[in-house]
Amino acid sequence: MKTMTDNYENPLKEDLEHILSHTEGLWEELRGKNIFITGGTGFFGTWFLESFAWANRRLNLNASILVLTRDINVFRKKAPHLANDHSISFHQGDVRSYEFPKGVFEYIIHAAASFQSNMREEDALDVFDIIADGTRHTLEFGKQCNLRKFLLISSGAVYGKQKPNMKGIHEDCHQGPDPTDWHSAYGEGKRVAELITILNARKFNFEAKIARCFTFLGPYQRLDGQWAITDFINDGLKGGPIVVKGDGMPCRSYLYAADLMIFLWKILFDGKSCLPYNVGSDVETSIRILAEIVADSFKMEGNVVISEKQVTDRDNNRYVPSIERANEGLNLRQYIDLKSAIKRTIEFIKLQN
Repeated sequence: MKTMTDNYENPLKEDLEHILSHTEGLWEELRGKNIFITGGTGFFGTWFLESFAWANRRLNLNASILVLTRDINVFRKKAPHLANDHSISFHQGDVRSYEFPKGVFEYIIHAAASFQSNMREEDALDVFDIIADGTRHTLEFGKQCNLRKFLLISSGAVYGKQKPNMKGIHEDCHQGPDPTDWHSAYGEGKRVAELITILNARKFNFEAKIARCFTFLGPYQRLDGQWAITDFINDGLKGGPIVVKGDGMPCRSYLYAADLMIFLWKILFDGKSCLPYNVGSDVETSIRILAEIVADSFKMEGNVVISEKQVTDRDNNRYVPSIERANEGLNLRQYIDLKSAIKRTIEFIKLQN
């Protein structure tokens, strides 16, 4: 089986070089160090591993990363080149109760999550517990492993519903989810995770980096009906039409996975402790326009079906961040536009099939 040390030709080479070109001067602090990551086999986690392994090899960092996972065999099928990389090892367990591994881990990336857009009410408490208890358990581990920097992957869901007249929601906006609504389990869980992370950082003297992540697109994203963008790509792969479930008027913004990694690594290395940063694109697009872009990417111009008639007197549903803080403080921005992101994602999926 091919590994990173063999002649494996990574189809993400262009993306990985893109990440490295914008972070190269930051990696030196990881030389010879160990990282611990939760959620390391999901969408975010796999991109963390891809970009880490690439930088580790290209810069001869001699660093290593230990990945918490519930099922290594699933990941071996998904990304065998990473599962067999000499710098990556695995630790099996549930994020809420795993046995603490031995050793020094100065860096922890806490990316474990349980968000599902189609979450049912009976799952809400479990979703909240995974986030809150998983964060608390991982912070307890941090007390024993010489922790220096802790990156919490939080979410724009901490803001609750974005006000219709707000173009991009800013980190200083102190609104939140409705605590009486079970749909708020994920957002409230992330709010609790941020609070206990910051309280621990101030008490036990480590740096807490908070990344409030919005909406993304890229290779390794699941195509199982959780997101409009992946639904549309799935429709295109099946020959169309691209079906919009609704009137297509809600607005979103999409950051490509390679740009996402530039944001997250920079926040880990250089972000201010206990200061949250929005992570995402500030270029909004309606779901209707998104469907048309995907259709064009498959050369299916006009092959879009809108399920519901547009409601003109309804407030627009918007989920778009302001990234002013990340831009001004860390020089972060979107590099890869939406059309290119969709094209790269489709090309990767086709290569895997």
